[in-house]
Amino acid sequence: MAGTNPSGTVQDVASKGEVPERYIHIESDRGALDAPLMAAPVIDMALLSSPSKSGPELEKLRHGLQSWGCFQVVNHGMSAEFLDEVRRLAKQFFDLPMEEKSKYSREENEIEGYGNDMILSNQQILDWTDRLYLTVYPKESHRFKYWPTNPERFREVLHEYTANVKLLSEKILKAMAISLDLNEDSFIKQYGEEVKLDARFNFYPRCRNPDLVLGVKPHADGSAITILLQDEEVEGLQFLNGNEWFNAPIVPGALLVNVGDQAEITSNGIFKSPVHRVLTNSERERISLAVFYLPDSEKEIEPLEKLIDETRPRLYKSVKNFVGLYFQYYQQGQRPMEAARI
Repeated sequence: MAGTNPSGTVQDVASKGEVPERYIHIESDRGALDAPLMAAPVIDMALLSSPSKSGPELEKLRHGLQSWGCFQVVNHGMSAEFLDEVRRLAKQFFDLPMEEKSKYSREENEIEGYGNDMILSNQQILDWTDRLYLTVYPKESHRFKYWPTNPERFREVLHEYTANVKLLSEKILKAMAISLDLNEDSFIKQYGEEVKLDARFNFYPRCRNPDLVLGVKPHADGSAITILLQDEEVEGLQFLNGNEWFNAPIVPGALLVNVGDQAEITSNGIFKSPVHRVLTNSERERISLAVFYLPDSEKEIEPLEKLIDETRPRLYKSVKNFVGLYFQYYQQGQRPMEAARI
């Protein structure tokens, strides 16, 4: 049974200046901000969408997803001013008095709403972050009791952002298929008509001892793909490549896209679902917004037949409702992909 965090929000904990034991990681699991920058590519959607200019961009995309599992995307259809407004509204929400934010608090055993880690075990080490988690697509799945009406334009802007991210996600999934010499709809067809988009607003308060905690523990995403709007000034996201951690740079105007476990399964392991984590900062708070593109939970996700041959045998079983399995594993710092491997 999943419980709520008995110590309250991380903002409350941070304001007291001490780091409770529940947040402290063993020394070998801690991070350092002085890691090297990762070399994942920057993909230009305008070039990727051009019949005459897409070739080199498709090659960059494929190489980036094979070697890093992620890339930054520019010319994605949203202006820098609009992205700044999304960030501003997110920050305004987390800056509200606790009495106001608590109107949207998630209930026990619920993922949606405002709060932080679900407590699944007494041994669980908690993330140094508060979150607002919302299902943003399809419209009939909206649970408006969790959607803030303060700040005033929050809902309106989130609707617009969701529509843009859904369109961008579909373009990226088509490009991923084309880069593997597949029909452009190969990924989208497998994921079904009942896809879901979940948004997670993340707020990482300042921490007096950032070397002791992690904003988010190491994990890979349970999505098909994830589109992340990073903080425009404060770094902290890191990706694991080989046995080394790399900082994700802030690219002005860009969104960061990473493969999730379900696209790794669909690609039969060609595209990598990267392990990543978030570090905290002693001087500055940080915000981000992740949108997860989630296949229909009733559809079987499995390697595409055209990506299986003698040189690359099938690597994964067929799986259903992967996200339900994912959340149980994630809170315990484990990867559900291990259960999907043949």
